[in-house]
Amino acid sequence: MPWQNLLNRRERLPANPDLGEGFATLLHHLGSVTPFELAVAGARMMATPGLAFLVGYQAALRMLWPSAPLSLGALCATEQRSLRPADMQTRLSGLRLSGRKDFVTAGDAADWLLVAARSEEPGGEPRLSLAVVYPDEPGVRVEKLPAIPLMPDISHGRLFLDNALCELLAGDGWDAYVKPFRTLEDIYVLSAMTAWLYGVGQDSDWSQSLQLRLLALLAGCAEVSRQAPSNPAGHVLLGGLFAQFEGLKAEIHDALVEGPPLWAEMWQRDQAVMDLAAGARGKRLAKALAAI
Repeated sequence: MPWQNLLNRRERLPANPDLGEGFATLLHHLGSVTPFELAVAGARMMATPGLAFLVGYQAALRMLWPSAPLSLGALCATEQRSLRPADMQTRLSGLRLSGRKDFVTAGDAADWLLVAARSEEPGGEPRLSLAVVYPDEPGVRVEKLPAIPLMPDISHGRLFLDNALCELLAGDGWDAYVKPFRTLEDIYVLSAMTAWLYGVGQDSDWSQSLQLRLLALLAGCAEVSRQAPSNPAGHVLLGGLFAQFEGLKAEIHDALVEGPPLWAEMWQRDQAVMDLAAGARGKRLAKALAAI
């Protein structure tokens, strides 16, 4: 990315409770950007860690579906806290979807929804397809869930589908979309959260050493973002980046404590988002190390 866009960027957008409107405002400020530029330059401008996370999540979606509309979207895969195809009950019949997705990030604010659904013939091995639906279409309903303590400014929804008309994306739903998204989300959320912290460091006059190491971590994220999600070497490099991030946590904490209390309070509340996928990430790293 043009690094001067990050180094010279000092503006920060006010938090907008309307997530879709806030994302549209961000895109207006950024102009035409790549997903990595969106994650980094966009997150730098966010008012909270939760909003930075959301920008990283949107960047990952655009890597997954390059033709995604220029508006807020969401991936709808989890059912009963599981991503396993065999555990999913949402079904595709022709171009119609029926079923339920239990936890959709910003689902109530999204303009488009990518839905993973079972599509195998009766008696066949579980197979997924990925379809696009729009919340204002018949048979599509999104229920807003109560806020949770982690990133309370980012809403979550439950999706209900009743014979809803959809569009299908090409490729296998698991191999081409759901599985690689777990890696893409790790890359772009790490990039976004690091960029947000870098911006806080600029605004709070953190030590030059800490700011430079955050910038170096972002440079590593840029390289990993160029790797295919299925590349074992990319998983190893990503593991190294998370190890770097972990190694900076204590110094980041100390720097936040010495600065404006609001930054420290928000980070203390929301930083656990970086650990949510640690178990799955660790398994992928172990497999990658064994493969190479």
